[in-house]
Amino acid sequence: MRKNNNEAVTFSQYIAAFFYDYAPDRLTNSERTLKSYKDALTLYVLFLESEGVTPSGFTKAYFEKQYIEKWIRWLKESRNCCADTCNVRLASVRVFLEYVGSRDVSLMYLYQDARSIKRQKCTRKKVSGLTRDAVAAMLSSPDPATSIGKRDLVFMTLLYATAARLDEILSVKIKQLHTDEKKPYVTIVGKGQKTRTLYLLPRAVSHIKKYVHEVHGNPADPDSYLFYSRVGGKYTKMTEPAIDKRLKMYAKKAHEICVDVPLTIHAHQFRHGKASHWIQDGLNVLQVSFLLGHSHLETTMVYLDITTEDKAKALATLENENDKKITKKWKNPDGSLIDFWGLKK
Repeated sequence: MRKNNNEAVTFSQYIAAFFYDYAPDRLTNSERTLKSYKDALTLYVLFLESEGVTPSGFTKAYFEKQYIEKWIRWLKESRNCCADTCNVRLASVRVFLEYVGSRDVSLMYLYQDARSIKRQKCTRKKVSGLTRDAVAAMLSSPDPATSIGKRDLVFMTLLYATAARLDEILSVKIKQLHTDEKKPYVTIVGKGQKTRTLYLLPRAVSHIKKYVHEVHGNPADPDSYLFYSRVGGKYTKMTEPAIDKRLKMYAKKAHEICVDVPLTIHAHQFRHGKASHWIQDGLNVLQVSFLLGHSHLETTMVYLDITTEDKAKALATLENENDKKITKKWKNPDGSLIDFWGLKK
């Protein structure tokens, strides 16, 4: 039996450290994003195995540009992946290689080469956020007479009021709420552990206070999750699939009241909708970008599901007196490699 070489062992260690330490601690709290990273790397290793690569024959060269480009073709031809999916997979591999390069400078060239690979051309899809009527219909659907109904109402209220990401809301703990301040707010922990302060309007504050008092008690444990798992208890947050199921249940009911409510609703549509409504209400596009937790203004524009006229107004906010200096940017049981590295098919 041939021994596994040192390079295969080294990358095995990088993979374990990336998935179990670095990514969840430094990159994201989102289970969905972590799964996306793992799916991408698993698919890459499956591709290498299809090329006959084994632990004993692996070298760092198998993560070089020519192999990554060949992998993308494999995704398209062998697995029928669309351009969008290929781009997501490529981005995940880039993140992993950036981590590898940060641990060994001699391997940084792998990340730099991966960055030079062109993304697949995609047909830009229209981002569809919820209309104001659709939001109102959704908020009228939960039964506030029940504890679950109260929870779901507060969840949707907070989701829309802050335009935060789903995992950001599910990760909120009692200590992040500041509802007794002169200007009530919630502290959100976003991507890359960046925090931002989002102020709350009186109606949202009223719903939150009532829910916390009735469900969490007085005083509430500051370290418990605002929206906790009924199975895991107050120190286990609700899962994304669980809330997705609840939202679709309410969408079915709300659709009968307002046809704007999509039956295939997902939490991000609250975020899209709120971003658009902020712009329509005259909020500066730079402020909206900050509230959404975006690092780049270009990303914010994707969320602006508004009319051409309103979009022009949003862009015009970049030209006011306070923003003149801002540059415009809108234009191994079986000896396989996958088992050796601890990934599942």
